[in-house]
Amino acid sequence: MGKLLIVGSIAFDEIETPFGKTGKILGGAATFIGLAASQFKVELGIVSVVGEDLPKDYLDLLSERGVDISGVEVIKGGKTFYWKGKYHNDLNSRDTLITELNTLGEFNPIVPENFKDADVVMLGNLHPNIQLSVMDQMKVRPKLTILDTMNFWMNNTWDELMQIISRIDVITINDEEARQLTEEYSLVKAAAKIQEMGPKYVVIKKGEHGALLFHEENVFFAPALPLEEVFDPTGAGDTFAGGFAGYITEARNVSFESLKNGIIQGSNLASFCVERFGTERMLDLKKQEVNQRLRQFKELTQFNIELT
Repeated sequence: MGKLLIVGSIAFDEIETPFGKTGKILGGAATFIGLAASQFKVELGIVSVVGEDLPKDYLDLLSERGVDISGVEVIKGGKTFYWKGKYHNDLNSRDTLITELNTLGEFNPIVPENFKDADVVMLGNLHPNIQLSVMDQMKVRPKLTILDTMNFWMNNTWDELMQIISRIDVITINDEEARQLTEEYSLVKAAAKIQEMGPKYVVIKKGEHGALLFHEENVFFAPALPLEEVFDPTGAGDTFAGGFAGYITEARNVSFESLKNGIIQGSNLASFCVERFGTERMLDLKKQEVNQRLRQFKELTQFNIELT
């Protein structure tokens, strides 16, 4: 069985969309990545930090789905990372109302001994120094290292970001971030520039318009499944990353063809995540539903054409 290590936040989210709002609910990159990856037959562990205020039930939800939480540090008397945001009517843009780093502000990640030889490492969106620290703790180079980042780190920690980007195999960012990182408007040119920085593969997420995978001269596009209802896009990107990483880990195959399938698997799981607030949909997701929607993806993208 393949082994997947996830590094990221476990958090409180408070969300408002045109369809309603929540109080404090379970969120965080590592949470969504872990729940998505738990859909696959992998040995799965999370490295994160929380405060004493996080209900034990939240961590139990992860354990019950086969996630090893021995790498989750609970700070006595500490407070858990908290984010509050409000989405605009199109759900593509949002305003961050409150961000409280709390225990995440001084996070010193410690990789459990039994995950220092992980086959795949998924570095969730965190300070590049945290991501670098995790890489330095690995006993052997993982078969695949995946990095998620955002424009905040490009604006504030450029040198450290360049260090971690030079050490990873796959980067997942959205189209706006790809353009900022490279100062190229064309995503094809942007992907080529990013590959020169170190990553062999570049995944550019385009939200409701799908995702692109670049490797050398090869390009693959996966559409997003048209959905009747979208309630909350908060965890969609991390769910995508978790599905992608989980599939690759289970397949034990890091070829371009395998990564193409990983993109579809990630897009598929992300389509469920947005149907409810927070983690609600991912917590009751059944394998039968996943497979049925995969068939829809296949029908959406498969066609016959006669070339003359």
